[in-house]
Amino acid sequence: MAKLKIGVFGAGRGMTMVRQLLGNPDAEFVAVCDMYQPSLDRCRKEAEEAGLDKVAYYTDFEDFYNHDMDAVVLANYAHEHTPYSIRFLESGRHVMSESLTCVTMKEAVELIEAVERSGMVYTYAENYCYTAVRWEMRERYRRGDIGELMYAEGEYVHDCSSIWPKITRGERDHWRNQHQSTFYCTHSIGPILSITGLRPVKVSGFETQNRPFMWNLGSAVPCAGMEIITLENGAVFKSLHGGLKHNEPQSNYQLNGDRGAMKDLAHGKLAVYTEGENENCRGKHEIYEPKPVIEAAAATGHGGGDFFTTHYFLQSILGDEVARERAIDVYKAVDMCIPGILAYKSICNDNCSVKIPNLRNKEERDAYRNDTFCTFPEIAGNQFVPVNIQGFEPIPDSIYDEVRRKWLAGEEG
Repeated sequence: MAKLKIGVFGAGRGMTMVRQLLGNPDAEFVAVCDMYQPSLDRCRKEAEEAGLDKVAYYTDFEDFYNHDMDAVVLANYAHEHTPYSIRFLESGRHVMSESLTCVTMKEAVELIEAVERSGMVYTYAENYCYTAVRWEMRERYRRGDIGELMYAEGEYVHDCSSIWPKITRGERDHWRNQHQSTFYCTHSIGPILSITGLRPVKVSGFETQNRPFMWNLGSAVPCAGMEIITLENGAVFKSLHGGLKHNEPQSNYQLNGDRGAMKDLAHGKLAVYTEGENENCRGKHEIYEPKPVIEAAAATGHGGGDFFTTHYFLQSILGDEVARERAIDVYKAVDMCIPGILAYKSICNDNCSVKIPNLRNKEERDAYRNDTFCTFPEIAGNQFVPVNIQGFEPIPDSIYDEVRRKWLAGEEG
């Protein structure tokens, strides 16, 4: 059987996926598109070192779109995935979307319906779901080892101030300078939903105060966002994410059930506490290092997650039912994204709780077809809301000029 022909849109973050395609027995990397030539040059270097000399390199999206390919990986700007996803799906091509799936409730509805109409494979590359520890948590929770979930925590804390010039290039309208505090939520929400299989049904949003050190880099987004989510079984779930100061980038995932608990420890270890019948507070404690489901994943980024997102996407296209069950489909992807959208509605409304619809149900979609509430002016239209409702001094052009200077000089933030 001929290999799947795969294109990658975005040669920055997209290089992670390119590396999974180089030498892949089931797929051929055929084209890549990026507006930034040095990113294309780095991609060309790695591809040629791997023996690929027929890859097409594009700076023009339309040329890339017209290239012959079976599927595309979207690794472009995080607030632009839905329109590109829909266009590729409707052209008869499969799609894997890197962060994030959708920016508005309107986009969530449109994306789901595009997948349903097209019948093509759509998966979401939320790599934090697939570390060996979190997959072990999934297996043990679904086996019933800790009983019914009562409380969960998901945290993704990553201060990016030192690399801000590199990742925003001094662009005032870069998506990282425009998104709300609860936007980039799927690293903290995704693993908990993936582990438990539970759907979120209600959310209240919160955020920290402004970040002076980030204002000086061109961002007025509050330091961190938080979602307090009610899951469909009544459990409460705290999701925290953002650029809080910390001694190192931190992720934390824990589940507290009615017969035990699990916690993702540092350095690939899992702590589990389980109780048998009539063993209140006298259960069994374990700390161990789970092995990856597929050994080849161990050498890839994000704790092996980068391997599994691409692997399950390709295998889903090829009809592997195990891969299709383990991949994050459009419904699961939307469940991971829309709590962040609705949490900002909550923040703008004095932290009042907001219902999270189940967009699998067609009868629930109509209420959101025209809901463009977001912080991106070109998407929101007359439903635009500012990125910071606490009030902040406007950021002058001189700040962005200095950030751009640092980027060109290779300096840190």
